Formats: sequence, C-alpha cells, structure tokens
Amino acid sequence: MRVLAQIGAALKLYMVGLKVLLYQLFHRPFASPVLPVQCGKVAIVTGGARGLGYEVARQLTGLGMHVIIVDFEFLDLASMDSVRRFVRRFEDRRLPLHTLINNAAVMLVPEGKTEDGFEQHFAVNYLGHFLLTRLLLGVLVRSGTTKACSRIISICSAAHYTADTDLQDLRSMRHYSPYAAYSRSKLAQVLFTYQLQQELQSGGFAVTANAVDPGMVDTDLYRNLSTPAWLAQRPIARLLFRTASQAAGTAVFTVASPELEGVGGCYLYEGKRVQSSAASYDAELQARLWRSSCDLLGLPESELA
Repeated sequence: MRVLAQIGAALKLYMVGLKVLLYQLFHRPFASPVLPVQCGKVAIVTGGARGLGYEVARQLTGLGMHVIIVDFEFLDLASMDSVRRFVRRFEDRRLPLHTLINNAAVMLVPEGKTEDGFEQHFAVNYLGHFLLTRLLLGVLVRSGTTKACSRIISICSAAHYTADTDLQDLRSMRHYSPYAAYSRSKLAQVLFTYQLQQELQSGGFAVTANAVDPGMVDTDLYRNLSTPAWLAQRPIARLLFRTASQAAGTAVFTVASPELEGVGGCYLYEGKRVQSSAASYDAELQARLWRSSCDLLGLPESELA
C-alpha cells in the first residue's frame, strides 16, 4: 500500500507538471509592464543567492529597491532558532521593511527530520517562512502606509493542487513520499497566505499577502530527481521551462505594481489572478493550520504586530 501511495503521489505531481508545460509551450512568458521605481524601499528575499530568488532580487534592485538577499549561510529555514536569530539581527539594523518574499524551497528531499523534529519540506517551505513572516510583521506594519502597503509574497507551486488535506501530522508523514511531502508543504503555503491576509485585513494593517506561482522554472530545485528522471528532464527544461529571469516577472509585478496596491489574498500566475485549489479556500482548514503552526512555534494566534 505504501508503494502504491508513493506512485500515486508521484503520478499526480507529474500530471500537474505536464499541464503546466503544455501551457508554457503555447503561451509566451509574462512580460511585466513598466513598473514605478522603488527607491527608498527595502525587501528581503529568501533563497535569493541563486535561481529564481536571485532574478527577483536583481530585478527589484533594478527598480531602485534595497534588497537583502538571504541564503542558507545566513538563514537556515529548517532551524527555527536560526530564523529567530536572523530576525534579531535584522531588527538590530533598524531598517524598514516594505517587502518580504518567501522564496526559498526544497523539493523531493529524502526522508528526514530537522533539528526541531519537523519533516524537511514542511519546515523549509512552510513553517520556517511562517515563523519568519510572523516575527517580521511588526516592522512590515510600521513600514506600510494606507497609500503604500507593505507586501508579503510567497512563491508557491502548482504542486499544491495535488496535495491531500490531512495536515494533522505536521512533524512527519506516516507513510513518507517526497512527492506528497512537497505538495503538502506548498498547499500549506497557500493556506497560510489566505489566512494571513484575513488576519491583516481584520486588524486594519497596511500590509497585504499574496501567493505567486512562477510555473516550471529551469533551476536547481530539481536536483533531487532520480538520475533517469533528471537526465530526461534536462532537455525538456531547456525547451519548455521558463528561465529564472522570465519566471521572476510575476513576483516582481506583485511587489511593485500599482494595480495590486492594497490588494491581498490572491494567487497569481503569469501576471494574472487565478484560482488556486478548492482545498486552499477552505476557511476551516486555513484556521486549523494557523492554530497548529502557532502552537508548534509557541506563538500567540493573534496580536500579529
């Protein structure tokens, strides 16, 4: 049964990937319109030293933004203690923060737990970013205004469409599958984004939260594929995957576009607002994940800022 479940999770993920590739085959990459300069604004990009994160940081810098690139050496999202240390160091600099881009991710890593006892996909892709966002909300709120809200962007994935909704066991997966674990972590990101937007809106804070799906991008995120799958993927990636520069467009647009001023709770793909999975709109599931995450991290459920 375990083997069948793993095969099923892998097939579902590959079918979603095929659908994305077919879209990318017949559609040009999103070309962002001219965006206003962002001089005087500060952004943090996790996983910003390479791949998609680097391109997002580079393009934001081109708009005049002061971008803090955060890589594994400075922030290990698998370690909740590392996240807390990073936030303390950032706060010591007394900088404002107008944009937080939760980009860093792992995919299809072997079964294993972090030092805090969490499954690795869940810790890096979701829980570490949850903690980082919550701890930085104070400075994000203070940096935002009613005319220029601070913005939180989570880089998500179409993989969330294949995830099951059993988020009860947050520390591990009883029947581990790297495909299911990755998909589940990406669904958690979307659920968090929507619940966070609700919390921000209810509190009247000048901060918005949105999810961005970059599509299938030619980066080293796929390095944990099996050797045969990796060899098959390389020529396909060169032909059909978006380059990191192309895929960064929607994230940069979400950061800087006047069209999205004060707008949150969206799932954006190729520069458009689209529907995420039906499960991601489940308000009860959003709230339950929020409560469970706060409990795991010892955070209050409210009092965001």
